[in-house]
Amino acid sequence: MADNKKKPTLPPGMGAAKKPTLPPGMGGAKKPTLPPGAKKPTLPPGAAGGDGSSALTRADFASDQDVRWCPGCGDYAILATVQRLMPELGVPRENTVFISGIGCSSRFPYYMNTYGMHSIHGRAPTIASGLKASRPELDVWIVTGDGDGLSIGGNHLIHIMRRNLNVQMILFNNQIYGLTKGQYSPTSEVGKVTKSTPFGSIDHPFNPSAVVLGADASFVARTMDRDPKHMKEMFERAHAHHGTGFVEVYQNCNIFNDGAFFQYTEKDSRPDRALYVEHGKPLTYADGKKGIRLDGFRLVSVDLESGQWSADDCLVYDETSRELATIISRVYWNPELPQPFGVFYREDRPTYEDQLHAQVQAVVKRAGKGSLNDLLTEGDTWEVH
Repeated sequence: MADNKKKPTLPPGMGAAKKPTLPPGMGGAKKPTLPPGAKKPTLPPGAAGGDGSSALTRADFASDQDVRWCPGCGDYAILATVQRLMPELGVPRENTVFISGIGCSSRFPYYMNTYGMHSIHGRAPTIASGLKASRPELDVWIVTGDGDGLSIGGNHLIHIMRRNLNVQMILFNNQIYGLTKGQYSPTSEVGKVTKSTPFGSIDHPFNPSAVVLGADASFVARTMDRDPKHMKEMFERAHAHHGTGFVEVYQNCNIFNDGAFFQYTEKDSRPDRALYVEHGKPLTYADGKKGIRLDGFRLVSVDLESGQWSADDCLVYDETSRELATIISRVYWNPELPQPFGVFYREDRPTYEDQLHAQVQAVVKRAGKGSLNDLLTEGDTWEVH
């Protein structure tokens, strides 16, 4: 009788009660994967989800690719925020493109169920420029990091800012090269000890917001990965801007630069160390207990509980003032002032592609469509034998 109740012997390692092991960082809520080679089902053109209707959800913008960032990386929060925002923008997926360069952040296009390109180191702005110039109706997003965007691609970044193409650029700033295992980056602080700076960095770091303002960017904002609500608002505002919307995100790299921004991003220290800048409102922080005044060209912190100052004495921010944007963006790692977050600057001016197509149409109207063959054979030509 005892033999009849004995459970059948399973192959080694196939215990019935053993919980299947998931990849690191993947919780029990992971969606089932498709068989190798199978493609995620897509809706036919014109069906809900393909025309930008309200039926779209965050899940419609998530691809079937396993997300391969380190568990706990701030990139997850940025990806989730963008995917949550997409349905609200009402842009059809087939008209949405994410273009990245190289780096941890640049895996982003793989995880979006839109068109995308994981391109060349630092060259995402150039590819986006060409795409936007030829297909101005597309909604183009650029994803880059502090190394990709400010070192290898620094020159391309500043030129897309001055040209003002109608695209959005999200710069993940973690102050380190994460993909290549922890070398100092253009935004690493002086004294940063890394594998490539064993005695501490002697480079003066870039301040990304100040860099793009210096390149005449028309929209500049900063946010943080630990505040999804604020991050979503900044992305939405960048998208609504007709021009290049630049958003710097303080993103924690918990493997190679853990806690780089914790004084600004953690709940305990954020009230005293972060300043949320809002258009038309006085600059206050620390739950309204402190404020910022403009003393000449310098910002100074004042105690609003002392009885000497009130919120009415604080600087009322104007995001359309390039002068104020320059001053606020220069508050950078200042121990006496909170770090600003929000929209620093917004300016309405013609975009590159608008001017390009207007110029082309004007010339065609004046001189006709012309002939490619005539263009190639006009002037001096040579025969090569």
